[in-house]
Amino acid sequence: MPSPTFEQLLRELHASLTLRKRPEDVARLIQDLYAARGTDLDTATEAALAKAAEHSLRNLWHGYTSMREEFARPVGAQRQLARAADLFTKVPSLPDDAGDDPAQIEVVIRRAGAEIGRSYGENDFGMDRLNRSERTEAGLGKIPKRQYNKRFRLLRRMEAKLARLIHEQRRREVAITGKGALAHVLPYELFATDLDTAAFIAYITARGYMRSVFTNGRQRQVYDEVAAALFQRLKNLPEQTCWYAVAHVHPTAEVLAQVSDQDLTQLLVRWNGFLRQVAGLLEDAWNRHPLERDTMIVRRGNDSSTWNQAAQAWNTARAHWFALLTELGQDEILDRICPGKVPRLMAADVAYWHRMSGGGLHPDTYVWADLPLPWEVLRGEKECPRSLVEAACARHRVDPIAGAWTAPRPMAEAVVFRRTPELVHGVAVADPLMASALRSAGVFSGKGKRAAAQEWT
Repeated sequence: MPSPTFEQLLRELHASLTLRKRPEDVARLIQDLYAARGTDLDTATEAALAKAAEHSLRNLWHGYTSMREEFARPVGAQRQLARAADLFTKVPSLPDDAGDDPAQIEVVIRRAGAEIGRSYGENDFGMDRLNRSERTEAGLGKIPKRQYNKRFRLLRRMEAKLARLIHEQRRREVAITGKGALAHVLPYELFATDLDTAAFIAYITARGYMRSVFTNGRQRQVYDEVAAALFQRLKNLPEQTCWYAVAHVHPTAEVLAQVSDQDLTQLLVRWNGFLRQVAGLLEDAWNRHPLERDTMIVRRGNDSSTWNQAAQAWNTARAHWFALLTELGQDEILDRICPGKVPRLMAADVAYWHRMSGGGLHPDTYVWADLPLPWEVLRGEKECPRSLVEAACARHRVDPIAGAWTAPRPMAEAVVFRRTPELVHGVAVADPLMASALRSAGVFSGKGKRAAAQEWT
């Protein structure tokens, strides 16, 4: 089998921006890319990549991990579309991927509805169905009542399915953005502008996509020694680096200073819209069952999965938003509108583990509880100026700048690279085959929620 070309390897690296590949595998792919290009690496970068790539599954012909290499996708409406094509004459058979496209699903529902005299959104089985005389008047007299009802029910179910699909696709987008920022929206042409740029973005994204580990301490930091070595290559050749692409995932002052005001503004607008979208998800979860703000411990009825995904996405978007405002010289906006960070929900046993190990609630929890809710701030219903946040931080002895409450997040120091463990619902398992067996047996069931302990960074 011929070796893959540089173009093939680069496209594979770009595809990793929407996958959950292990950082080790991405590091090995980067090694292959540099080798295919014939690039001589400096000693630090070569050593860092080698340290990570040593544990890559690409080194093994039987390489295997028990963890999925993609974010879970919602189930599409393929089955419903196929049934609609059988029951309605004006609905053509569609390709399988149409079931994942809300726009095409809506077109089918509207077209099929017109065939039985039903308008989109008319879902009340008692009020919106046509009676016998109405069906005759609409030219549907030859369709038996039972067949008419069958078609009406199908379209009602399809509208409900469409709403669920849109919600789940939005949740997936929020989950990906919360972990990897805007890496997944980078077009190939922008990503492939420069090899060093592509290498850094792909690796830092893979680190961001790592799963949370069941622990009562901090989660592993994204920026490690491999990322630092790749970033140093960008700083060594600043004129070749596509800093605008890097700003999608790594909004430090050093990066943003290299980006034009026009591009910074485009990113700011995008993050501003995303903040509002995530605020809507947070509000929906809150309205279904309000949380215990003073402790942020999960109670029965809380939608912890949606809340924790949205909370991480909010904090990521907020960090980028703060950094962009500061670089554009518009941080005076924070004097008037300074929405706070949002904590994750913590399981009661994790909270108990914290107390038993000499800890307690994170101080930021108290600050969060003192501030208006994010969606209320964005809608202008409640005021949350920087002075209010500073006062809340002072009451609870939290540094508002170091804690990124009133200023961009400080640049993290590079941590030592550590091999990615096999996880079963957040619990580390040494062997991937054992991890699969434990997962199939339902061992550690429920740990998925417990693993989602509070992460503020």
